[in-house]
Amino acid sequence: MTTEPSVQAKTTGTSLIVQVSGDMDWETTPLLREHLLDELARSQGHMVLDMSAVPFCDSAGLNVLLWIWRKAAEAGTVLVLACVPLKVQRMLAMTGMDTVLRAYDSVAAAEEARPGRGGA
Repeated sequence: MTTEPSVQAKTTGTSLIVQVSGDMDWETTPLLREHLLDELARSQGHMVLDMSAVPFCDSAGLNVLLWIWRKAAEAGTVLVLACVPLKVQRMLAMTGMDTVLRAYDSVAAAEEARPGRGGA
């Protein structure tokens, strides 16, 4: 059973914090792509995806993460993940995506690492 996804964003300083909620799977990827692309257009150089409310993510969900990371890079925006559930962390590690997508334990840590603040 797929949990309907939602994407909610707020700006803090120069970071756009995007809370992703619900399953990230083959059924939800079209909606997620649309919402994440809309939020990327609002970003100002740094976008944090808060994954704390994502109960499930399959390969299609990982594909969305890689896709939005590439779109962000094309737009000159640094995209990082925060609060990634353990199961998703394992999938990122197994696929090698953890070497591409930076992940932080908290949104605050991800914000601290934004460009221009002495972080990544």
